[in-house]
Amino acid sequence: MKRILPFVAIFISLFCDGQNLSTYEKPPVFKDCDSVAINQLKPCFNFTLNKFIYENFEVPEIVEEESYKGDVQVLFEVNRKGEFRVIYLDAIYEELKKEARRVFNLLPEIKPATYNGNPTFVQYSIEISIPLQEPVMESIVDDSNSLTSKDSLNATLSNEFDKINDEVKAFEKLEYISQLNVPFTHSYYARFDDEMNAIGTNSHTAAKPFIYADVSKYYDIKAEKESLVKATDSWLGRKLYNEHLVQVQGRDYWFTVDPILDLQVGKDTEADFSSTWNNTRGIFIQAGLGKRFNITSSIYESQGRFADYFNRYAESLKAFGPDPAIIPGRGIAKRFKTDSYDYPVAEAYLSYTPADFLNIQFGHGKNFIGDGYRSLFQSDVSSPYPFLKLNASFWKIKYTSTWMWLKDVRPEVTVDGAFFTKYMANHYLSWNVSKRLNIGLFESVMWADTNDRGFDINYLNPVIFFRAIEFQTGQDAGNAILGLSGKYKWNNKVNIYGQFILDEFSLSDVKAGEKSWKNKFGFQLGAKYFNAFKIDNLLLQAEYNQVRPYTYSHNSIILNYAHFNQPMAHLWGSNFKELVLIGRYNYKRWFADAKFIMGQRGYDFNTTEDSFNYGGDIYADEDNRVADTGIKIGQGNKTNSFMTEIQAGYLLNPETNLKVFTNIIYRDFNPEAITASTTDSNTLWFSIGIRTDLFNWYNDF
Repeated sequence: MKRILPFVAIFISLFCDGQNLSTYEKPPVFKDCDSVAINQLKPCFNFTLNKFIYENFEVPEIVEEESYKGDVQVLFEVNRKGEFRVIYLDAIYEELKKEARRVFNLLPEIKPATYNGNPTFVQYSIEISIPLQEPVMESIVDDSNSLTSKDSLNATLSNEFDKINDEVKAFEKLEYISQLNVPFTHSYYARFDDEMNAIGTNSHTAAKPFIYADVSKYYDIKAEKESLVKATDSWLGRKLYNEHLVQVQGRDYWFTVDPILDLQVGKDTEADFSSTWNNTRGIFIQAGLGKRFNITSSIYESQGRFADYFNRYAESLKAFGPDPAIIPGRGIAKRFKTDSYDYPVAEAYLSYTPADFLNIQFGHGKNFIGDGYRSLFQSDVSSPYPFLKLNASFWKIKYTSTWMWLKDVRPEVTVDGAFFTKYMANHYLSWNVSKRLNIGLFESVMWADTNDRGFDINYLNPVIFFRAIEFQTGQDAGNAILGLSGKYKWNNKVNIYGQFILDEFSLSDVKAGEKSWKNKFGFQLGAKYFNAFKIDNLLLQAEYNQVRPYTYSHNSIILNYAHFNQPMAHLWGSNFKELVLIGRYNYKRWFADAKFIMGQRGYDFNTTEDSFNYGGDIYADEDNRVADTGIKIGQGNKTNSFMTEIQAGYLLNPETNLKVFTNIIYRDFNPEAITASTTDSNTLWFSIGIRTDLFNWYNDF
């Protein structure tokens, strides 16, 4: 029986899975609200629903008899058809739950909410407080998300899963304007590369990953992802195709939680085993506290077996200890079954912006400096490492300082079973000289934890010249490298970029024309063609890389430019030349990438007859070099290689970058001499899978 009793207001707020009511969104509309102004639609919806519940809700007798004062909490949805659907109920009496469900089943079909003119679903949470009181239309504030009252109406936030009094709001996708990094994959960054490189923009595109706040000035990632939303009313459909698994936003915080998957199966025509496979499961967490502090963490548990050439390379990187391999770009792998690997990985960082011009990050991950597919300064081909990074942007300048804690994992340098620690610091200054021209200056130094030296505070200064410090601390105390980069925007469709790296240089030897081993340098030259041939979202890229023998190495091997037996710059180390051709295309959720790499490298023979260092292995001893003069690229066991990688697929969920794909690799590797470390190889590797794409996988060894 319905009773008119004191009523504590019903408060309606968008719940965490709802759509943000922005300028382009319109809430659901009851028939009685058809004629009201658009800025009155939300309060009219609130009032009409309150009134309907009041007029139809019959308080159960047991509730009245026991003089209960409390509430019924309801989480409900208005779907794309305008139908009300109860998702969750909570009350002390089962009778109150049944009555609330009965009342919501009586609600009529209404006009659904819209986004950009298209029907969409919204979720709301509502608190029906007992005893009841008739709602008053005059108490509704036209620009509020909630009911307020002149007298007895007490608007309180309700959230079924959060009993603290924090304000839970609509999830507004604040990650896309946050201080978090945009997960760095070449494929995804190609989607906004042209906007970031338009003539006249004051963007700085070399130091990667970018943070969302910087990208949002030139490209609306949120709008891009919302344009890809698939129409689905089910919770499972939304989570699979459109949303984060968990997404919560409060007054001063937000967070998302998603599963990580990388499930693949394939076939390598060259291998003896029947198939290749990868089984990665993990969790990816992002969060924001206030407007200036963000955190993220990703944890991976993986097992896999790869193409034969990949497995051989992984085992050639083996660290000290019983574990048989290091999975390139990931980490140490222990044996799984008889011919596979188990390789867990964890990455995380904190990002804090104390002022608009400064971002500070501290974490465990990877960084990249350059505009190309490769980088001769710092690449992301090695395993993750601890780092501290400062990004300062002002005027036409962006200045990046990074300090890294690296490991030499060779058996000969371990101490009591612990890997040897070394440190790396670099500075990169990017200057937009004009609307078209950008110049970058780079310096880096590597030093080791020898003689209890530890982290040398001399290198903590973010604005000092490392070469000068190296001279002050002793020339063998560190390994300093200098670099120069440039980018020229030919027009809004074409830009040209390049890098020059200088490890060591002898002017007298250059004048003598002796091609000295001391002249250790390399360069990169590339071009990108955006929306090529007037085809939207088609990117074509050509890049040439060349590095002389012995570059990145050092007479103290522990000071080489490497980490976890992997280069910190180009994947091939040194003593090589390479041509890379890339095409990338995307249409809505579909994507396709094609890559062609032709190269020539010089390997050591590593035989009893010839054990000289020919300059390709940055872990080799410089004192064992083959000669002092006459040094040229490709010397040693000259190897020509050709590789094609073609990938195509469908983006299942734009929010999490979950994609299904098929990948085909053809690799032809031809050394002049067959040795234990360099074998002739002709591989066709086909695989299909589903992957949460958060980092670059490099297969082009």
